[in-house]
Amino acid sequence: MALAPRAFLTSLFEAAVAAADPLAAIRAHLPEPPKGRTIVVGAGKAASQMAAAFESLWNGPLEGVVVARHGPVADCKRIRVLQSAHPVPDEAGLAGSAELLRLVQGLTADDLVVALISGGGSSLLPAPPEGLTLADEIAVNKALLASGAPISAMNVVRKHVSRIKGGRLAFAAAPARVVSLIVSDVPGDNPAFVASGPTIPDTSTAQDALAIVARYGMELPPAVMRHLNSGQAGAPLPDDPAFKNHVQHVIASASVSLEAAAAKARELGVEPVILSDAIEGEARDIGRMHAAIARETALRNRPFAKPVVILSGGETTVTISGAYGKGGRNSELLLSLALDIDGVDGIHALSADTDGIDGSEDNAGAFADGGTVAAMRAAGADPRDHLARHDAWSAFHASGDLFVPGPTGTNVNDFRAMLVL
Repeated sequence: MALAPRAFLTSLFEAAVAAADPLAAIRAHLPEPPKGRTIVVGAGKAASQMAAAFESLWNGPLEGVVVARHGPVADCKRIRVLQSAHPVPDEAGLAGSAELLRLVQGLTADDLVVALISGGGSSLLPAPPEGLTLADEIAVNKALLASGAPISAMNVVRKHVSRIKGGRLAFAAAPARVVSLIVSDVPGDNPAFVASGPTIPDTSTAQDALAIVARYGMELPPAVMRHLNSGQAGAPLPDDPAFKNHVQHVIASASVSLEAAAAKARELGVEPVILSDAIEGEARDIGRMHAAIARETALRNRPFAKPVVILSGGETTVTISGAYGKGGRNSELLLSLALDIDGVDGIHALSADTDGIDGSEDNAGAFADGGTVAAMRAAGADPRDHLARHDAWSAFHASGDLFVPGPTGTNVNDFRAMLVL
């Protein structure tokens, strides 16, 4: 291996992100031009980059609006880019949702709607039903984020407390044809779960949402519970005639990105192993599981022979209890891993969000090796205390191990790589 361990891991992350580049992915899935108008709508962390890519590839007339998160966005000429908040919705998101719904009104069967959807769209598109407020939707979002529920379960609840999710945006566009181009950030790549499926219906019900609320012990506002129990929360079903001419393509995903990282590893002389692209569970528990595999490989040359890089993806969760600090699921996972590889030579790990931002701060994740915990303690940080307080960012900041590539313009969930030499 020609590169130093951290440079090697960074190159794999960059290969994974490049494989999810919106321009190449959209080029392969351009729809046929319509007889009528072409309307572009979209939302998600990659929305502006997807919009810029689409308009650069589209030869005919078009108009549209996408909603991206606050922060840097790609420059678009014909598609307007609005911005709202993630992970907690804001007033700007209300305006963005209203604009998307307005844009698809009054269309005909000759018109085409192209929906550019990526992860993060759930919070970027708040649209509470009649009788509920933005504050209610914010409370739902906060309860979901703190619950420890997997993203698929979270999005079942979200789509039944909305006027735009659960296929409702596409339903509003009828009878126009809708083509959804989706960058998936959900384990299993079910398009109905990405951004809570604003253009993709599924068969979940309000009763399913209520069961999830009960299963994870969520406390939602009384008005939200009344709505879910009212019989008015149901989303349109996939067999509704409004969806008969709709198509969807998952144009980028964790699976494709992990394969690209594996190919890069081989190019650099290290054999890769992909555990899974759909790992879910509590971040600190998944961190310990990854640490156990890395330790076994480092100390006993099993289950994989050294040198090897062990890759995985998916989306873990962090269940908040009591006080919490700075960071996100990748940083928390890696802090848990770091504690379990403390003092073990030959292990180098990276855990990062492919959108470039992990949780509340400006890092995508962090690096760790067998000396990370000692470095934290030498800097005056107690890593176990930081883990207990969900404050992994501060621990890695103290040791100088944060990974800060900046926003990437795409989002295919989490990326983990453990190099064992």
